[in-house]
Amino acid sequence: MNRQGKQPAQQAPRGAFAYAPAPESRSVVAIAPSYGHFIDGEFREAAGGKVFTTVSPSTEEVLSEVALGGPEDVDAAVAAARRAFGPWSALPGAERAKYLFRIARIIQERSRELAVLESLDNGKPIRESRDTDLPLAAAHFFYYAGWADKLAYAGYGADPKPLGVAGQVIPWNFPLLMLAWKIAPALATGNTVVLKPAETTPLSALFFADICRQAGLPRGVVNIVTGDGTAGGALVAHPDVRKVAFTGSTGVGKAIARTVAGTDKKLTLELGGKAANIVYDDAPVDQAVEGIVNGIFFNQGHVCCAGSRLLVQESVAEEVLDALKRRMATLRVGDPLDKNTDVGAINSPEQLDRIRALADAGEREGAERWSPSCELPASGYWFAPTLFTGVTQAHRIAREEIFGPVLSVLTFRTPAEAVEKANNTPYGLSAGIWTEKGSRILWTAEKLRAGVVWANTFNKFDPASPFGGYKESGYGREGGRHGLEAYLDV
Repeated sequence: MNRQGKQPAQQAPRGAFAYAPAPESRSVVAIAPSYGHFIDGEFREAAGGKVFTTVSPSTEEVLSEVALGGPEDVDAAVAAARRAFGPWSALPGAERAKYLFRIARIIQERSRELAVLESLDNGKPIRESRDTDLPLAAAHFFYYAGWADKLAYAGYGADPKPLGVAGQVIPWNFPLLMLAWKIAPALATGNTVVLKPAETTPLSALFFADICRQAGLPRGVVNIVTGDGTAGGALVAHPDVRKVAFTGSTGVGKAIARTVAGTDKKLTLELGGKAANIVYDDAPVDQAVEGIVNGIFFNQGHVCCAGSRLLVQESVAEEVLDALKRRMATLRVGDPLDKNTDVGAINSPEQLDRIRALADAGEREGAERWSPSCELPASGYWFAPTLFTGVTQAHRIAREEIFGPVLSVLTFRTPAEAVEKANNTPYGLSAGIWTEKGSRILWTAEKLRAGVVWANTFNKFDPASPFGGYKESGYGREGGRHGLEAYLDV
């Protein structure tokens, strides 16, 4: 019996509430057989003529061939951005805002097409790309369009100036949304952009290039160079880049910081995380379980602020875990384009290998592994939702970022112990608190060393709210008024 004196709910027999497939049509998006870089308003081949392929992680189907960029391509893109900077930065803020508003509206108009594209190239469920990624991407352009003619009132002086060319490198977990986080504030403040998308998810950035042309954006204001780390490294090190923005792994972030050190480049880094989701003994269990599931299984756990460590108070641990396992048993793993799918495909074979290696390490180190019974597709890259109990703070799965659908469960007895365990990590990006006491929320949040703390919810984002971390989760803030500063000479 649970603490309210009620018998726990019984799980429905498997198949009693089976879902018929509800696939979204692929016909709404037309993917070209090949794409070049987008430089100075036009698509062009790589200078070296090299290409790579991007595949759908759910089927391993080749989606398209994409230009493989190098230093010569980066030089051309930065030169185009430099030429465009003078006229673009000289425009009144209200005129720049018109372009951002236009881009936001086109994103909304093409949202179905872009959502299908994102799910094909990334592997995430269509419900998430449709209901989260696309609305938030448009919202960021709407939000920063509103700032473009109000920079004098943002608190950075009466006449803040743009920096110049911004070099931006984005990850594969939220390709279009991370693009919006980077490009929208850069354009609003009068900068021009060279963006390098992740090599496994380049397509939405290239479709965004077409949106820029559709919106009539002046040539060279936004440039997109596709490729691997060679192109990203050349962009970060380019002497004419005045601002570097990076979202990705901590290891790459440290390398970028070393490259930028000693220069006059501004730098923001949004890196990894190992967030604690703290469940106190008075938390509403059903609500907390939904937050736990959303915190770690949303986007297959490919989330830097994922709640990958569950800290639950001992007195309710059994009740919470029973409810969590029942809820996990209802998650549907499969075709990302099926509107019923909860957990899609892992983005790449390399990421799948890392998830498997860390999960195997958890078992070797003595933690107890559990996954609901689910049949994984025969092709593609898949990993079943997994939780580990009996985890200690010394386990690798409690310390290293897995970036997959794997939850580590630890327990605590007192609020002080919860805070101590939550802060016992090299990261500091996010955290969650579940309790009915407002005073306990405030007490805990004040002591957590995390950039974002959610209370009785998780993974809620708004363009007006700043996002960023501490320690090995990086520095600087994106979003909100705070997100303007990194693109201004202040």
